[in-house]
Amino acid sequence: AKIMMKKNYYDLTFTIQEGMTTYPRHWHPLVEIVQIGRHTVEGRETRRVSMGTHTGTHIDAPAHFIPGGKTVDKIPLEVLCGPAIMIDFSDLEPNTKITSQMLIDRLPETFPQRIVFRYNWSQYFVDVGFYNNHPYLSEDAANWLISRQIKLIAMDTPMPDCSVKNQGCSIDSPIHKILLGNDVVIVEYLANLESIPENNFNLYVLPLKIKDGDGAPVRCIAEIVQKDS
Repeated sequence: AKIMMKKNYYDLTFTIQEGMTTYPRHWHPLVEIVQIGRHTVEGRETRRVSMGTHTGTHIDAPAHFIPGGKTVDKIPLEVLCGPAIMIDFSDLEPNTKITSQMLIDRLPETFPQRIVFRYNWSQYFVDVGFYNNHPYLSEDAANWLISRQIKLIAMDTPMPDCSVKNQGCSIDSPIHKILLGNDVVIVEYLANLESIPENNFNLYVLPLKIKDGDGAPVRCIAEIVQKDS
């Protein structure tokens, strides 16, 4: 019997639009979309889009926190595309610190080099409450991921760090610095993770190819291949 391969695709990307939630700091501008070309006047539609490099579903390149770090345009596609495993942490209480032991408990013995963290946090993306009290990685969890040669981590929260600034830590964004300092790419603000029916899939993270970019909005897709014999 011929084996048929059926591919299902899941869009994990927030739609970029005016009024969308952005990090409330001056280095993260609001999204502006202005129509410039009109069918009735210029005979075509065009728009000017103004937004920051960390708008909506986006990638952090090492250069975001690491001086001289790799920029978005230099990240190999084989890091951004390939097999991934999703860890379901949607049962965690807000502000839970994830330890390396919690990762070991929920991951199989062997797993791909891309890990997606599901917290069901994208439901809070409607306002700046999104940035408060999400679960986060401990330093030992981040270092354990490095020891397992992880290439990319992705999450439906705004960051891998604790949202309570410098809680028990004198360093700004220590988890970002551990991961990015070891060339691990970070993908933030994923959407729709609860729509994916399996924990193993192919992940495609396609950022805008911005020269010397510290980050970039991405189109992020999960692909599940089903074999029907």
